[in-house]
Amino acid sequence: MRARKIREGIYWVGAIDWARRVFDELVPLPEGTSYNAYLVQGDQKTALIDTVDPDYTDTLMGRLDGAGVTRLDYLVANHAEQDHSGSIPAVLERFGEARLLCTKKGKDMLMRHLGVSEARIDVMEDGATVDLGGRTLEFLHAPWVHWPETMLTYLREDRILFPCDLFGSHRATSELFVQDEHEVLVAAKRYYAEIMMPFRTVISKHLKRLADYDLGLICPSHGPCFPRPELIVDAYRDWVDGPTVNRVVLPYVSMHGSTYRMAQHLLEALVSRDIPVDPFNLTVTDEGQLAMALVDASTIVLATSTVLAGAHPKAVYAAYLANVLRPKVRHIGLIGSYGWGGKTVDQLKGLMPALKAEWLEPILVKGYPGAEDLARLDALADQIRERHADLP
Repeated sequence: MRARKIREGIYWVGAIDWARRVFDELVPLPEGTSYNAYLVQGDQKTALIDTVDPDYTDTLMGRLDGAGVTRLDYLVANHAEQDHSGSIPAVLERFGEARLLCTKKGKDMLMRHLGVSEARIDVMEDGATVDLGGRTLEFLHAPWVHWPETMLTYLREDRILFPCDLFGSHRATSELFVQDEHEVLVAAKRYYAEIMMPFRTVISKHLKRLADYDLGLICPSHGPCFPRPELIVDAYRDWVDGPTVNRVVLPYVSMHGSTYRMAQHLLEALVSRDIPVDPFNLTVTDEGQLAMALVDASTIVLATSTVLAGAHPKAVYAAYLANVLRPKVRHIGLIGSYGWGGKTVDQLKGLMPALKAEWLEPILVKGYPGAEDLARLDALADQIRERHADLP
């Protein structure tokens, strides 16, 4: 197991998970992922920043052996989630002199989740520093990115930010540094959409704080490092605070063709009005792709069949997903069909209270849509065009 050199005295000692295809039994991982850990050696002391998923503890230990590490003074836990903290007990057992550095909330979590002894932990206040001898680690509290105990570590002299999950991408790759910027940004946007977007208002504040730091390299805990930090920082600023764009997200589910006919007609009506549309068949869609589409879109129109007087379960999940992700969407539409009645509109509206968006007039059709119903969809497309008139 070889440690990979980032700079003199700074090494990547993480693990690449080529085969993993789902995270937290929830998030799709079409490209696998990595668990990045970083070794920083000063003139006097050595620190390990984050560890790896517990399944890869032996890999981490092998890389530390490869780097010739016989003593570890500090183990930094930026985040208590197990894909980064899971190997902490093993590292502490092997290096009995090591002090575990984390936030106060991180201390509580690591003690509860991993059984770490309180005697091994030193709480780092916001802005606290540790001198390694010629190298200084500064700790920046970043609560709710994306857990309440998260902190970032900044290596002052080398201008390197170790932000744990912030700026990450679920991508198994042998590339230590970003090579194809477009390819990595797509993966990073997916990661942001699935994991970070619910916390965008908090992240906005942390981005403003980071503007005061001279960043020469960003080394996240998932995916490759960014030798051009402005690439990912500027992307985050746009995703978090940038304007929405002239685009409609159209998730749909249809049992007998009626709702599908409506969704297809609306799609064509929108495209003919120069409004790009991202349709998603909810029975087969990749939730990550849907989340990505929601990052920038101005409008979401949810199309659903009626099941037992309510929305189709797939539509219910889509509404729930949109609500927890809290995208910047400005307008919400609802279309669909029913056999005899129901409370679909009230149900779905009740599932999306976190979205501070305008609700457009719903269009629900009894049975298969006729000419008048399709005309209503044309009117909805006109309404959306008016709402999008000022958008890029």
